[in-house]
Amino acid sequence: MKINEHFLNLKDSYLFATVGKKTAEYKKAHPDREVIRLSIGDVTRPLAPVVIEAMHKAVDDMSRTETFKGYGPDQTCYGYDQLLDSILGSYARKGVTLSKSEVFVSDGAKSDCGNILDLFSAENTVLLPDPVYPAYADANVMAGRKIVYADANEQNGFLPMPDDSVRADLVYICSPNNPTGAAYTREQLKAWIAYAKKQDAVILYDAAYEYFISDPALCRSIYEVEDAKDCAIEICSYSKTAGFTGVRCGYTIVPEALVRGGASLNRLWARRQSTKFNGVSYITQMGAAAVFTEEGEKQIGENIACYKKNAKIIADCLDRLGIWYAGGKNSPYIWLKCPNGMGSWEFFDYLLENANVVGTPGCGFGKNGEGYFRLTAFGTEENTRKACERIAALLK
Repeated sequence: MKINEHFLNLKDSYLFATVGKKTAEYKKAHPDREVIRLSIGDVTRPLAPVVIEAMHKAVDDMSRTETFKGYGPDQTCYGYDQLLDSILGSYARKGVTLSKSEVFVSDGAKSDCGNILDLFSAENTVLLPDPVYPAYADANVMAGRKIVYADANEQNGFLPMPDDSVRADLVYICSPNNPTGAAYTREQLKAWIAYAKKQDAVILYDAAYEYFISDPALCRSIYEVEDAKDCAIEICSYSKTAGFTGVRCGYTIVPEALVRGGASLNRLWARRQSTKFNGVSYITQMGAAAVFTEEGEKQIGENIACYKKNAKIIADCLDRLGIWYAGGKNSPYIWLKCPNGMGSWEFFDYLLENANVVGTPGCGFGKNGEGYFRLTAFGTEENTRKACERIAALLK
C-alpha cells in the first residue's frame, strides 16, 4: 500500500493554523490582555434578516410532509430553481447572460478551487501569482503538478501581468485579490484572457470578493470581458458576500463554450459533481436564494459597507503613519509594507506583543510576501478603531 507522497511536499503547517497557534499561546501566557484579531478573513456581522427569514421558512418546509425535501434535484450539482434564478439575475445585472446548466451550486469557493482540479491532468503546469492564497498552491502540490509563479510586487501594484514566454495550462486569478487586496481592471483582464487563449490554458477565476468592488473600471465577473467564456471558470462564494462562512454555500460557473481536449468541461464537471457531491442543503440554498433579491442586496450591501468602512479606517491610519499599502478600497484586505525593514514574522510578533493586535505575515503567502503584512476589515468597527489606535501609538 502506498500513500500519495505528494502530501509530504506540503509545508508542515497551514499558515492560518500557525497564526492561530501563536495567538493562542500568547493569550494563555497573558490572560489579562485583550487581543484583537485582524488576521483570518472571517466575518463578524450576522446574516441579513431576509436570509434568516428564508431559512426559517425552509425549516418549516422540512417539518411538513407536503413540503419536505430529501435529496435535491436530479442533478444535485446544480441546485434548486429559486437559487439558480437568483444567481442568473445577479449576473444579468452585470450584463452577463448565463444558462442554468452553467451554474453549479457548492458548499463554498474553497472546496471548488481544489475540486475543480479533478478535471485536469496532473501533467499540466499551473501558474500562480506570488504572493498567493495558500490553498491554491497546496491543492496543486497534493496533486503533484508543476507550479510556476508570476511575480507580484510593489512595482506592479501586486498585479502581475502575463508573460508569453511562460508556459502554463491552468492560471489562478483572484480579483480582488487575497491576500493583497489589489484588483485587475477590465483592460488587464483582457490581457490575461488573450494569454490563456494563446496558451490554450484555462483561467480559474476566484471572484469571492466581487461585492466589495465599487470602482466602475473593475469587473465584478470575468465574463464581463469578451471571450472569457472560452477560457475561464468562475468560482464564487456567499461567505464574504453574505456572511455565509459558517453556513457554507457558493457556486461555480463552467460555461458551455469551454472545451479542452475535445471535451466539454461543463459536462465533465457535472459528471464529477454528481459522482462525488450530493448537493447543498435545501435550507442553506433557500437562504442563499434570498441574497440576490432586491431586499437581500440592500441588506448585504449594508453589511459590506460596514466592512469597507473598517478598511478605510485602517487605510487612513496607515496614511497618517506614512506606511505603504495596497488594497483597502475595493477589497476587505489591506496589504502593508512592514515598517522599519522588519520581516513578516518579526512584525507579527512585534505587533502582537506590543499592541496585542494579530495580523497575517505576508511571507506565509509566498516569497514575495516577505516584508509585508495582511490586515482584514472583517472585525467590528469598535475593534478596528481600537486596533488602529494601538498601531498608531506603537508606530508613530
